[in-house]
Amino acid sequence: MSGDEDRATQGGRRHALSRALIHCRTDLVVDLSELAFADASLMLDLAMLARRLRRAGRQLVLQGAQPHIARLIQLMGLDRLPGVLVASPAH
Repeated sequence: MSGDEDRATQGGRRHALSRALIHCRTDLVVDLSELAFADASLMLDLAMLARRLRRAGRQLVLQGAQPHIARLIQLMGLDRLPGVLVASPAH
């Protein structure tokens, strides 16, 4: 993901996440390193994706989140959901 992710980009995002879910047979890694802005709609979509992955015995791995995105992940509780792994940001 890159740029801004909010309700205005939700349709395209959901389509891309659904495609990734279909084609990925292992844990799904979402690279957040180029994400400049996100709102709660992204966190909700990621939570729903994690739920679907968990049912299939897989995990959602979030990597490279900038500090303000990592804070949003924490505030929304995404990092505490079963099946979600938040990888340490790259330095």
